[in-house]
Amino acid sequence: MALFEHARQARAAREAPLAARIRPRTFDEFVGQEHIIGPGRVLRKAIEADRLPSIIFWGPPGTGKTTLALLIAQATKSHFEALSAVSAGVADLRKAVEQAKERRGQRGERTILFVDEIHRFNKGQQDAILPYVEDGTITFIGATTENPSFEVNAPLLSRCRVFTLHQLTDDEVREIVTRALADTEHGLGNMHVEVDSEALTFLITFANGDARIALNALELAADNAKSESSVTRHVTLAIVEDALQQRALVYDKAGDNHYDTISAFIKCVRSSDPDAAVYWLARMLEAGEDPMFIARRLIILASEDIGMADPHALPLAVAAQQAVHFIGLPEGAIPLAEATVYLATAPKSNASYMALNKAREDVQKTRNAPVPMHLRNAPTQLMKNLGYGKGYQYAHDAPGHFVQMQNLPDALKGRIYYGPSDQGYEVTVAERIKKWWGDTKGR
Repeated sequence: MALFEHARQARAAREAPLAARIRPRTFDEFVGQEHIIGPGRVLRKAIEADRLPSIIFWGPPGTGKTTLALLIAQATKSHFEALSAVSAGVADLRKAVEQAKERRGQRGERTILFVDEIHRFNKGQQDAILPYVEDGTITFIGATTENPSFEVNAPLLSRCRVFTLHQLTDDEVREIVTRALADTEHGLGNMHVEVDSEALTFLITFANGDARIALNALELAADNAKSESSVTRHVTLAIVEDALQQRALVYDKAGDNHYDTISAFIKCVRSSDPDAAVYWLARMLEAGEDPMFIARRLIILASEDIGMADPHALPLAVAAQQAVHFIGLPEGAIPLAEATVYLATAPKSNASYMALNKAREDVQKTRNAPVPMHLRNAPTQLMKNLGYGKGYQYAHDAPGHFVQMQNLPDALKGRIYYGPSDQGYEVTVAERIKKWWGDTKGR
């Protein structure tokens, strides 16, 4: 029976997807996440010393959470028990805990309980783990793509150290794919696969930091590549496109197309053309652009090109950035589109931006004049005696909560930096400034 079981496991390993077959066997083979498992890092040292605390791995799909758990299983002297929150329930947890108690009592062996997709456990299921983490019956490892602050209950979270995994870079995905192509034992080395450079670039770009997507698509493309000779399988861009069911767009995230496309996007929002702006947004997203890069540009647009004409633009752009960070793609494209349309259709003003530039110019070209005495803080009697704060009038004590004072250094008296436009909310702002300052500001 043992022989048949061994044969069954060997066959299952051979038939497993490429992403599973080429999982690294050691930490030195692991690609990425140097900030948490590089030599000398706290987690790496804890694993090597077999003194692992309860931890949660949080990161995007395909960044190595499960692989790290398996490496820990190999490196530790503890028994390793794995569950998936997708299919396991409280009964499975209780069974795992009872077995852990037996191992601890009979052999003094510790148990590491790994729960994949921990965010899928409800509060009751997470509570079922808590007492045994607390008393040391198990060392808990959770893996999640969702923010643990929201998806893991506070008592369990407080007993775990959270390690954040970063999205893999294109270079790291390339390294993983290259290894898979060369690996004759577990990878595609025996298939003699040759991948065109443009096909490889598109595969890596489309994977967007997810090694599993890249490897699964590579395996499918290699299986469907026609042999040009008796030994070589030639993978072209067309084959990779077919495997991914996605047409490659002419777009280089580090080249001219990247800068040309984001330039088009920005200028269409600034020109109040929501249709063109959404088109360029879609072009970038479909080509694999980092959605956080787009979100950052929207935040800059809201401040630079809309400003006080619509003060709601900036918080909405920030909300879009938070939303796409929280939910990721593909759904994260929706708040990006909403923010794009809002900013494109908002009234435009760069008055705040121009005010900053004018003020910076004066800061650079004029002397570093002292702060006027009435604006200085006077926390001590000595400072009061020296005139600090003298003449300052508290605005809230005045009618209309406004007092006319000279608040610039004498050398810049009467200087105007901010000139509100005649767009949107700035019309109201201009009226308010005129009511307060009349002609003294020269507006």
